[in-house]
Amino acid sequence: MAAVEVSEAEKVYILHGIRDDLRVDGRGCEDYRHMEIETDVVSNTDGSAKVTLGHTVVLVGIKTEIGKPRPMVPNEGYLEFFVDCSANATPEFEGRGGEELGTELSNTLYRVFNNKHSIDLKRLCISPGEHCWVLYVDVLLLQCDGNLYDAMSIAIKAALFNTKIPKVFISSDDEGGKDIELSDDPYDCMRLNVENVPCIVTLCKVGHRHIVDATLQEKACSVASLIMSVTHKGTVTCTRKVGGGSLDPESIFEMTEAGKRVGKALHAPLMKLLEQEESLGKKQQKVGFFG
Repeated sequence: MAAVEVSEAEKVYILHGIRDDLRVDGRGCEDYRHMEIETDVVSNTDGSAKVTLGHTVVLVGIKTEIGKPRPMVPNEGYLEFFVDCSANATPEFEGRGGEELGTELSNTLYRVFNNKHSIDLKRLCISPGEHCWVLYVDVLLLQCDGNLYDAMSIAIKAALFNTKIPKVFISSDDEGGKDIELSDDPYDCMRLNVENVPCIVTLCKVGHRHIVDATLQEKACSVASLIMSVTHKGTVTCTRKVGGGSLDPESIFEMTEAGKRVGKALHAPLMKLLEQEESLGKKQQKVGFFG
């Protein structure tokens, strides 16, 4: 993970500010930085989104392909994740450093999103045991200024909301086999229900308090972090502790309650924003280098 060097004087300044619920950039301990979300930004994908969280920028593209269901769940489709850590984001992503982080991030995303509680995977089944939709989710980290997990999860939820899966027509041939035809009409498609798709909330323990959406400087002052995936109902579906320090039971309880509160509050405005952008259609204004 990208890191920065922070002097002892800077650490003291950051710690004292967090203790008084006033961070360096003026936020409270449970406040996110300014966030921008764009959907349908990559033309050769079936769904895409770009999220800018402070100076952290994540681009997600989703491609749909017909594959074979997994033997253990013959009536479900599935998702595959690939995370590419651009060396332009930070020099630490060059070579094996970026590959190892990409694998770690991909494994965490797989645990969070590829389950029946997040997405109705049965809707991705075309014919049980024979054909299903496979969603290849490619995540590109363009800039890194802390809180990668949260930015990635929001971008993935936005891209899944934007994903359009072609309608499938199955017919039988003379020999008893099955022919699969895809609809050519771009409006004749299936959309995913992303209401239950969780968002990841990362809480960093800094001093005797915890914060959300930590910058790289704040991350350098943190002893340990708790990564949680939270649904729109405030249900925790996955947790993971990272960092070399330890967390006492009281801190874990407080961080879990804060994560549920912050995660639950994140979903409603996110869905409202995605629905508003969807209603604009081609009228929506592209910003940044996609404009």
